[in-house]
Amino acid sequence: MENNRNYFVAIALSVLILIAWQFLYVNPKIEQERVAAEAHQARQQTQQQAENPAAGQQATPAGALPGAGAVPGTSENRDQALSRSARIPVDTPSLSGSINLTGARFDDLKLKKFRETVNPQSPIITLFSPAETPEGYFAELGYVGSAETGAVPGPQTVWTLASGTTLTSATPVTLSYTNDKGVIFTRTISVDDDYMFSVADTIENTGSTPLSLGSYGRVTRFSKPATPSVYVIHEGFIGVIGEHGLQEVSYGKAEDDKSIEPGPATGGWLGITDKYWAATLVPPQAKPFDTRFSHFTDGRERYQSDYRQDGVTVAPGAKADVKTLLFAGAKTVPVVDRYEQSYAIPKFDLLIDWGWFYFITKPMFKMMDYFFHLFGNFGVAILITTIVVKLLFFPLANKQYASMANMKKVQPKMEELKKKHGDDRMALQQAMMALYKEEKINPVAGCWPILLQIPVFFALYKVIYVTIEMRHAPFFGWIQDLSAPDPTSLFNLFGLLPFAVPPMLHIGIWPLIMGVTMFLQMRMNPTPPDPTQAMLFNWMPVVFTFMLASFPAGLVIYWAWNNTLSIIQQAIIMKRHGVKVELFSNLTSLFSRKQKTAG
Repeated sequence: MENNRNYFVAIALSVLILIAWQFLYVNPKIEQERVAAEAHQARQQTQQQAENPAAGQQATPAGALPGAGAVPGTSENRDQALSRSARIPVDTPSLSGSINLTGARFDDLKLKKFRETVNPQSPIITLFSPAETPEGYFAELGYVGSAETGAVPGPQTVWTLASGTTLTSATPVTLSYTNDKGVIFTRTISVDDDYMFSVADTIENTGSTPLSLGSYGRVTRFSKPATPSVYVIHEGFIGVIGEHGLQEVSYGKAEDDKSIEPGPATGGWLGITDKYWAATLVPPQAKPFDTRFSHFTDGRERYQSDYRQDGVTVAPGAKADVKTLLFAGAKTVPVVDRYEQSYAIPKFDLLIDWGWFYFITKPMFKMMDYFFHLFGNFGVAILITTIVVKLLFFPLANKQYASMANMKKVQPKMEELKKKHGDDRMALQQAMMALYKEEKINPVAGCWPILLQIPVFFALYKVIYVTIEMRHAPFFGWIQDLSAPDPTSLFNLFGLLPFAVPPMLHIGIWPLIMGVTMFLQMRMNPTPPDPTQAMLFNWMPVVFTFMLASFPAGLVIYWAWNNTLSIIQQAIIMKRHGVKVELFSNLTSLFSRKQKTAG
């Protein structure tokens, strides 16, 4: 069995990892999210939160943020909520919606370039919605002052439109608000062609005493994504907080801890991320700020990522400027990378969950994206990327298959040693090691290439599953979304029979192709004499077919194509070393045994 050791190591590792993903993390995570949501509906605990100050009232006490303006039990539809206040239209190549003049709140945004399904007539994606709706989700910037500053802009402040009519990428808008102490707040909002808003505030002190106030920003949502997140991708709170680095806090973690505070830091960003969309704030980078990721149940459940920054001092007759950035949109890789460079946002590319193998995952995406722009099809890009990866690993794979070939050559000598030493395992082991040394064979040489390729497989999985570029990306024929499972099923004859197949039995055409290629690849080697191992040998392709049926089609296509290339590569190397390719003889013997059994 020495000549099959490497292959079984690969199988065991792959099965272990895939089973762990699917059954130990994915399914329990979904169940955990469901149970947590139900538990929180039953809990009656309340967390203290400051009341909303009305415009003209004194500012919120130092250290506290004004309330988010949540209305307990509201259930207005989106159109009703939007009609409640005056608004500034937003219209860019990528965004449509409006900004609420009450609070200057970003609570109405849709993403023009993305739809809910592959159907081109389906609705475009809605990102932000007013707080009065069940799916409320918004971003807001304001100030925290003292009695000397008077009322400062907050959730209930009604701003005046000073200039501009519609916010476009070419035409910014300017808002103004003057409080009861004569302090003039001027806010200019601009946006680019993609998803970055720039909010530039000017605070003018017309009084006779110095003013000191702090700024804050928050991203708040009143519901979690409808589809619970899975282990392989982070959804929830996110940020890079100065020296604290990357912070990823799940909704469940926030529900348990109520509030997570990394501590004061200088530089960074924070917000809330979904699989493909995100809303993040970039505070002024020169001064420290405090960050908080919270879950509130004070009247209405909500999730909030916020920061508070002190140090805005305005002398009498002087002005002070505060500039904040808001990203609200799709996490497309080129756009996110461009923002990191052009705005000097620390590690902003980590907004996309590249995973532990970042150093492999992102370059692999870059390569696939290059081939996509070259050929216009991400499925074709996957196939070509697979060839490139095979070429990069060719020296290692050559050693692997050469080692397997040499092991087969010495198989007769190994059988003689087994007969000679019988049950004396120690003597047998010593004799085999001497044989390996004599024949210049490294019995574990074939394991390393397999181990090194596992991170590459995971990296490709992340690219296909995480990047928005793969979302709704078609291949050919029935595959119209490489990020979704193959939509066909063997059990309704691939759509010929008019009934839906349960998810457990949803085995599409590409998973079947993958299973066949895996079966053929395994038949390149002799069937193990041990009955248990032989059963594993026979059933492994079937198990993998069922397991990968729920994986993204792009990953299954990669695996099937990789198996095909491996079969060709192994056959060439084995022939070069003068070793018989066992495929056809194994298939012949397998079917002849089945016929004898049937007879």
